[in-house]
Amino acid sequence: MKNKLLLLIALVSTSISVNAQDKKENKSDKDLISVEPDKEIVTDSYNKWSVEVDFGQSKGAKPYAPGYFGSDPSKFLGGFQLNHYGIGARYMLSPKFGVKSHFSYDDIKNLKSSESLDFRMECMQLTFEGVVNAIRLFDIQDNAKRFGLLFHFGIQVSQMSPKMNTLAGMNKGKKEWNGGLVVGVTPAIRVFNNVSAFMDISINSNIRQHFNWDGSYSEANNNLTGGMFTTALGLSYSFGPEKIHGDWAIILDARNKQIDELNNRIGEIETLMNDTDKDGVPDYLDAENNSIAGVAVDTKGRMVDKNNNGVPDELEKYVDKTITTNNATASAEVVEKLINEGYIAAYFDSNNAQPTTASSDNIGFILNFLKNNPGKSVEIAGYADEIGGASINNKLSSDRAENVKTILMKAGIDGSRLTIVGNGIDNSVDKNSPYARNLVRKVVFKIK
Repeated sequence: MKNKLLLLIALVSTSISVNAQDKKENKSDKDLISVEPDKEIVTDSYNKWSVEVDFGQSKGAKPYAPGYFGSDPSKFLGGFQLNHYGIGARYMLSPKFGVKSHFSYDDIKNLKSSESLDFRMECMQLTFEGVVNAIRLFDIQDNAKRFGLLFHFGIQVSQMSPKMNTLAGMNKGKKEWNGGLVVGVTPAIRVFNNVSAFMDISINSNIRQHFNWDGSYSEANNNLTGGMFTTALGLSYSFGPEKIHGDWAIILDARNKQIDELNNRIGEIETLMNDTDKDGVPDYLDAENNSIAGVAVDTKGRMVDKNNNGVPDELEKYVDKTITTNNATASAEVVEKLINEGYIAAYFDSNNAQPTTASSDNIGFILNFLKNNPGKSVEIAGYADEIGGASINNKLSSDRAENVKTILMKAGIDGSRLTIVGNGIDNSVDKNSPYARNLVRKVVFKIK
């Protein structure tokens, strides 16, 4: 039995090693997840299944007949002998709680260095247990990084069989089924993405046991209780669709994920309700979100221009009043200042070099100004948002300026009065806000 279990453990260990090696050989560097201690793997799923193999030492704690004992008092921790071999499987019902089953073979006998009389007891045990991931339970996985800690507890059934006759009892070959409780703690460390090494310390308590560990047998009506301590080292292999052991992935709780999504929606609504140009029309309804402050707008946020001359009526009235009360030079200076301060601009859709339809009025405003001021020229400066590479955005900003220049030339303005500048990326707004990025995909003008 011992040899068969050792062979099974060796096969599982080899499978884990080969699987880990195959993943390293078959996946590109970008597909491999770093196993650095400070690396966080964030996912909304996790590998639920894992298998484990372990080996170590088991000691029968009690009962013993006089003259028999399982430790050597002269040795540190009572001495050591390799006599425990196990294999098990675990399934995590949630990131914090799971179940496991474990089968083990224990060959319990006296240490040769001790003064105990010779004995040998074979014990085969099967457990059914609940598992608690303490790292997740106490929510310290961010700090624990590669280290883990599991608690397990449950019931066990075992078969005890003396392998030699002793002075205390001639029971070689007899078998007895026992049952009881098992509890243990398992500290672990992640070695590879889905392979971890662990140490398990377990205490087994037999509620029903007639055999002493030395092989002697009590009377049938004398129900003994027994105990066994096991200390083992092992490997755990987690398998499933994810690339990392389920015990270590930083898992997004479903409720936290929903809260994050709600927060994102609220953020989007807040952005939609922004009124960038302060005209009383929210940005998501504003077809012209660069209207001049104080200028009357319609329900779509467009500056009112009833005579369709390209100049908003409020601005036109102001200019007319200025001309009346002062002179034409003063009115031209006011309009020129508005243009140079960016109140008049053309806007563009993402990755598009042609101005939006709503920008036609603003380009018409520049056209009328140039026609009414033949001695003036204008610099046309194009911009792009932060999405995309610098080289692409530099060209896009230049193309936008060039297209506005072409429109003005085809409308009758001499090209010598028009110069273009591609200013590339305008990073003055939050690049994660699509509405804010609308404001920087633009062409602005500067009168010279």
